Amino acid sequence: MSDLFASSEASASSRLSAASTFDASPFESVPTFADVEPGDQQRWTTWPAITPSERGPLPWPDWVVTSAGALDTELGILKTGKEADVFLLERAVPDDPTQRTLLAAKRYRDSDHSSFHRSGVYTEGRSTRNTRDTRALAKKSEHGRAVAAAQWSFAEFDALSRMWELGAPVPYPVQVNGTELLMEFIGSDSGVAAPRLAAVRSDRAELDGLFDQVVDLMRIFATAGFAHGDLSAYNLLVHDGRVRVIDLPQIVDIIANPQGLDLLHRDCVNICDWFTRRRVERDAEELFAEMLAASYA
Repeated sequence: MSDLFASSEASASSRLSAASTFDASPFESVPTFADVEPGDQQRWTTWPAITPSERGPLPWPDWVVTSAGALDTELGILKTGKEADVFLLERAVPDDPTQRTLLAAKRYRDSDHSSFHRSGVYTEGRSTRNTRDTRALAKKSEHGRAVAAAQWSFAEFDALSRMWELGAPVPYPVQVNGTELLMEFIGSDSGVAAPRLAAVRSDRAELDGLFDQVVDLMRIFATAGFAHGDLSAYNLLVHDGRVRVIDLPQIVDIIANPQGLDLLHRDCVNICDWFTRRRVERDAEELFAEMLAASYA
């Protein structure tokens, strides 16, 4: 189970350095779009510049824009966080309305610009196979800080990919490139983000259904041997009546991490306390027992 983390951390540095090189052969016949130039807050799509391992799980959803002629347009900021900021991005081929999608671009900061200081709790039990990276991380060198920031983006990309393949309600991870993770935007076509569960005002029957959805997604994680590690009503979105879970860089291996069970228990307490405060009483210990049973099934 800890291979998920080992693979993401081992490849973070190599992917970071390889981001500018790729095999151009599949794109030899792509038109040059000589009459189009990126404008303000625009860039050419980064899709062709990344390796296959940095793209989301196959099959790619129909809405994923893979054309080398697409432009990425930054539309604004969706969320600021302790370790990363999330921006709204449009990826579209000029003059082709059938090739347009909105993406959430999560960009991780290095340790000099991050206020996220709890990473050690979540990274226990993970390994870094690249010895140069291990030394750089220990020395907190410039290279080490870059590797550390990229590790979070690749860890979240790998976690999203794994959970997507298992059927968990997570945003589809489109690609990862250095410290930037592009994923499915959960919201309207006009760019209005789905509300967090914490902002939802529902009656008891609706809340009962939302709680059941949260338990279902926690069970998928637990069955695979993982806990979200920081689950709360603030990283659960509700879109068209469906709960989606976000913010997965700290996903925890329940067995390999010495604090894994404590973090799973905290997830259960956070969720049950939130629903109980809204007069939908739920027992955290009962939920924890259910998750434990799922993890050992």
